[in-house]
Amino acid sequence: MNMKGCNYIFLIFAMIGQISYGQKTSKGDQFFFEYNYKSAIQQYELESQEGPLSAQQRLNLAEAYFKSRDFKSAANRYLAIYRADSTLTGRDFNIMLQALSRSSNEALKDGSINLRTASLSGDLLDNAAFNFELLQGNLNASVGYDVKPISGNSPQDDYAPTFLEQDRMLFSSTRSSSNKEVHLPSGTAYTDIFVGRIGNEGDVSQVNSLPWLPDLKFHESTPFYSTALNGVFYVRSNAVDGELRFDESGKNTLAICLAKEDDYFMELLSTPSTSFYYPYYDEVTERLYFAADFPQGYGGTDLYFVMTSKGKIMSAPVNLGPKINTPGNEIAPFIFEGNLYFSSDVFYGLGGMDIYKSQLGVGQSFSTPINLGPGINGTSDDFGFVVRSGEYGGYEGYFASNRPSGRGGDDIYHFKVNETPGLKTLMVQGEVISSATEYGLEGASIQFLNQANTVIKETTSKGDGTFRLEIPWQENVRLVITKERFSKVVYQGEEGERIMTSGQNVLISIDPVESVVQELRGQNVLSLERFYFEKGSAQVNPEVLMVLDKAVKQLKDFPDFLISVEAHTNSLGSDTANTELSQSRAEAIRDYFISQGISAERILEVTGFGESQIVNHCVDGVFCLEVLHRQNERYPIVVLNYDE
Repeated sequence: MNMKGCNYIFLIFAMIGQISYGQKTSKGDQFFFEYNYKSAIQQYELESQEGPLSAQQRLNLAEAYFKSRDFKSAANRYLAIYRADSTLTGRDFNIMLQALSRSSNEALKDGSINLRTASLSGDLLDNAAFNFELLQGNLNASVGYDVKPISGNSPQDDYAPTFLEQDRMLFSSTRSSSNKEVHLPSGTAYTDIFVGRIGNEGDVSQVNSLPWLPDLKFHESTPFYSTALNGVFYVRSNAVDGELRFDESGKNTLAICLAKEDDYFMELLSTPSTSFYYPYYDEVTERLYFAADFPQGYGGTDLYFVMTSKGKIMSAPVNLGPKINTPGNEIAPFIFEGNLYFSSDVFYGLGGMDIYKSQLGVGQSFSTPINLGPGINGTSDDFGFVVRSGEYGGYEGYFASNRPSGRGGDDIYHFKVNETPGLKTLMVQGEVISSATEYGLEGASIQFLNQANTVIKETTSKGDGTFRLEIPWQENVRLVITKERFSKVVYQGEEGERIMTSGQNVLISIDPVESVVQELRGQNVLSLERFYFEKGSAQVNPEVLMVLDKAVKQLKDFPDFLISVEAHTNSLGSDTANTELSQSRAEAIRDYFISQGISAERILEVTGFGESQIVNHCVDGVFCLEVLHRQNERYPIVVLNYDE
């Protein structure tokens, strides 16, 4: 079955079609609402010869061509509508862009299509730009997927794989089943849930119907097994006493249910006019995720979640928002290792429905969804992705696709990959805090810089100090965090790559300038422990090095500091000798700073004051204890531009 986006959902699940019996419809409309797209095309074309089609009928005809995979005709129809009136809905705009991309139409390249004319959200435009750049830079790279069809596929549609146990898998299929009738719109059996045995190399065979679901002669599909609840979430046709239930417009919908082997059954989500698809239960948060076609969503089907208590619904549905949901169709949520995997037919994919990955952030935030790349995704529809850790390392999982090399319409494929699935990106998220207060800092700058010290991308921390920044993979990228009157933090090399590829939240503590500078005798100086050179020497000994290394770090943390290096001696010895000794010691400190990477241009003054600025009464001719003489031996590193 050749299907695009959620077309396969509707082809499989629709009972009669969404015909409004309260208004007059043409035969073309009837065929269209019955998902009989080829007949709808023929009828609309005949009706157009008798008189102009309505605006909605022209859109229906364009969509019917698209659903029939005649992408060139669909592109031409949509372009004619767009050029006559560019205010297409987001959903129609998305389908037009898909048709254009799949028919190699030059209108996508000549600038005549303005992505902003469809009132696309800023999140969607950002996602598109990111994925266009990501795919352009990675299409020729080996992603490393090892993909094979399972031997349990049939000539019919097989899709929605999910793990039942370590060695068993549940999935949906329109293959013949003893308790299912033929679904008239598709000409195949109503969908049923099957179980197969996972064998060597992930192959699945020994397929049988799942025996313990309540009998229903209509659709049962898209299962998800919860180990914690020991039950299966799945969708089934809305039915009463074994017969389909329709709303006022003649539409039959799909409900989400929970069933267990001990004859437990509960209908969880069901409304007369909204269908629910692809349940996924997160056992950690007890959230039940699903796709639904609520009319107030962002497009066709959107992803939602509800809070539950042991599977019982405890909240209203929450839309995952415009970072995830688009004017297209989003389905098949699955969470693994902090990543949300889902499928979408949004226009910026490789073609058809693609599988994406988005990292879950703080609260309900998500990172930019990224395409899993060639191998998993292609020009066909790829959807229903599940993954787990491989038995011998790496990862393995399953997904469905209607790629032409398959056995049936939709087939299930097994994959193995050494690294986390998805095209490689650099991403950092977390919180910037003040080391003095340990509170989050607003307005800190977080930047990715390349080797040429050019900013690739940047963001600023929010009021609570949180941030997220992500770019397609590049070599030799530095992560730089700055804020006015705070220390500068730089991550690079192996440490930087680890932080930018781990996907974990990072806590970045930066120092306020007050924590490293103190006022002393009317000067702003680095806060350092006292240190002493050996008597009569200007050699930097280990004791001096320990303190100077701390000063070097402070100067690197605050790269805008301009400094002067001072040296003072006690009054023992001649004035001339003390002046020369202090100058040598100041120059030794300067030279060490330069040897450790501090630019000489930042060291504006280097002065040996000798005994000219004694701080107590121990001047020439006055007897003093050694401890008092030592008070005069000091080496302040003065910050000249502290107030600036």
